[in-house]
Amino acid sequence: MHSQRSGLEVAIIGVAARFPKSSNTDEFWRNLRDGVECITFLTDEESLRSGVDERLLREPDFVKAASLIDGIENFDADFFGYSPMEAALIDPQHRLFLECAVEALETAGYNPETHTGAIGVYGGTAINTYLLFNVMRNQEIVDSLDQIQLNIASDKDYLTTRVSYKLNLKGPSHLVQSACSTSLVAVHVACQSLLNEECDLALAGGVTININRRSGYRYLDGGMASPDGHCRAFDAKARGTIFGSGAGIVALKRLEEAIEDGDTIHAVIKGSAINNDGSMKVGYTAPSVDGQAEVITEALANAGVTAETIDYIETHGTGTPLGDPIEVQALTKAYRAYTEKKGFCAIGSVKTNVGHLDAAAGVAGLIKTVLSLKHRQLPPTLHFQEPNPNIDFAGSPFYVNDSLKPWLATDRPRRAGVSSFGVGGTNAHLILEQAPELEPGSASRPWQALCLSAHTATALQAASARLASRLREDPDLCLADVAYTLAVGRRAFAHRRVVICRSAAEACAL
Repeated sequence: MHSQRSGLEVAIIGVAARFPKSSNTDEFWRNLRDGVECITFLTDEESLRSGVDERLLREPDFVKAASLIDGIENFDADFFGYSPMEAALIDPQHRLFLECAVEALETAGYNPETHTGAIGVYGGTAINTYLLFNVMRNQEIVDSLDQIQLNIASDKDYLTTRVSYKLNLKGPSHLVQSACSTSLVAVHVACQSLLNEECDLALAGGVTININRRSGYRYLDGGMASPDGHCRAFDAKARGTIFGSGAGIVALKRLEEAIEDGDTIHAVIKGSAINNDGSMKVGYTAPSVDGQAEVITEALANAGVTAETIDYIETHGTGTPLGDPIEVQALTKAYRAYTEKKGFCAIGSVKTNVGHLDAAAGVAGLIKTVLSLKHRQLPPTLHFQEPNPNIDFAGSPFYVNDSLKPWLATDRPRRAGVSSFGVGGTNAHLILEQAPELEPGSASRPWQALCLSAHTATALQAASARLASRLREDPDLCLADVAYTLAVGRRAFAHRRVVICRSAAEACAL
């Protein structure tokens, strides 16, 4: 199996994720693989304790469901050099994005203090509900603050530059905003920046935390939100989505350099495209068949691949009666330029698992697809029982993947598309390919030094426990590679530990 390379491919070498009921990518994959719906359904007592008015709770259109991430109130201010007061003012979306940036660099194996290349940051966020519904309600606090101080803690503009400042990253750093397609557009922009050699490594993604939807929401007939808290993408009973919270960042690098440097490559971005619908549609918030079809066609052309070689599409898939049929119609229009084959390409939507994560929606779908390529399995799209009657699946190249299936090998690499479409018409589509098979490194010495360090003694203990757990779970890890990454791919902190060992089992025991 061989993939023709154009020299314009980008490698995904690091991933960080915080999604509902998933504090990391391993948990996220288990939930996807096992078909877990990660929505929290609240009792009346839980809703009342979280501040819901009892009169609202009795309303028949109030939906006691939420797409939540845990621990948004937790932030290690001292680790990032913030005072408790500063940390309390900063939008939790910014705090979470900063944490994920650190994790993405660590999973990529790069220490920003010693990396000689320029590292760029590209991302976006949702509206700051923390400012609206928390900070601004405390007039005493507001009156005590300088307006500029409040702006820097709260405004979207400072999301990416905060990361660059705190981690000493000197590549381009700017905000990308296009509503629901924000994070996938950020990945596209980061790829272009890498290919233009504006940076050598890039962090790209998005974050959404909506503190006003943590205890449920009111259903409005004809709106985008689901009447029962379930997202039924492409199903006949689909009536909307559920909006939620989450964050995701991928670390990107030019493929040829990633191969040369021996990076862990999770997947390859073969090509990408973005565009806008313009005004030729029924309204500002409505999707467009032509706009979506054109961005998909352009992404395929940029990737240098044909539609027949795509096995899976991670769709926008919001589960709305209008959006789902238009999306399949647009996909079909794009693919019919290449082939008349029917039913060969699976489609799915991560929104059936975690809901619609707004500015983080696109990167959630991207990370799901990267994990699917890595594990060579297609996880189920939930709640799909009967196709939406307005979707002609029988005459299209597509079918909904509603159960866990092996992603079978062929005489070409596994490939997938990822779509994200924003309110206002900015569309994004990426073409992914499985990571190339790399030659193993040379033999190493029998003894290895595993170096760990952390900001505090308790953090060092936690890091040691996590490393031991990882070595137990994945005994095939090359111990020499583990030692190398720990030595050169991590920042050094005051609390340190070194283990000298000859095997993973010995390392765990020590």
